[in-house]
Amino acid sequence: MAEQLEARPMMDIAEIRKYLPHRYPFLLVDRVVELVENESIVAYKNVSINEDIFNGHFPQAPIFPGVMIVEAMAQASGILGFKSQGKTPEDGSLYLFAGVDNVRFKRQVVPGDQLMLESKVVSVKRGIWKFECRATVEGELAASATIMCADRKVV
Repeated sequence: MAEQLEARPMMDIAEIRKYLPHRYPFLLVDRVVELVENESIVAYKNVSINEDIFNGHFPQAPIFPGVMIVEAMAQASGILGFKSQGKTPEDGSLYLFAGVDNVRFKRQVVPGDQLMLESKVVSVKRGIWKFECRATVEGELAASATIMCADRKVV
C-alpha cells in the first residue's frame, strides 16, 4: 500500500506572519498555495461575517469593501516580493504601497466567499516592484489592478 502524502499549504499563517508586518484585523492573507519566487503567487483570504469591517460596511447587506480587496492583493504581492529577495520585516524591510492603477471591480465579495489572490511580477526597477493582480471568487473575477510596492528600509 502506497503511503499517502498529506497536502500542506505552501505557506500557512505562521509563516505568512514572518513576511507581513500586518496583524489582526488588517492581516488579509490566510494562506499561500503557490509561490514562484520573482514570478507569481496564489494566496487566499477567507471572508467571514465575524470580521469587524461588517459592523459598519452595510450591516444589513454585508459586502467586503473594494479597498480591502485591493489591500489583500497588495499584501499577497508583498509576500512575493519579500520571499523573492529573502527579506522579512524583522530585517528592517517594508513593502509600502507606492501606487495602484487600472483598478476594476467586477463582482461583490460577501461573507462566506474565499477570495483567491493572484499576483505576477511585471517589473522591478530601483526598489519599485510592479505587479499585475487579480482577485477571484469561485473562478469569477472580483477585482483586478496593477499594484506598485516600494521596498524600503525602516530606521
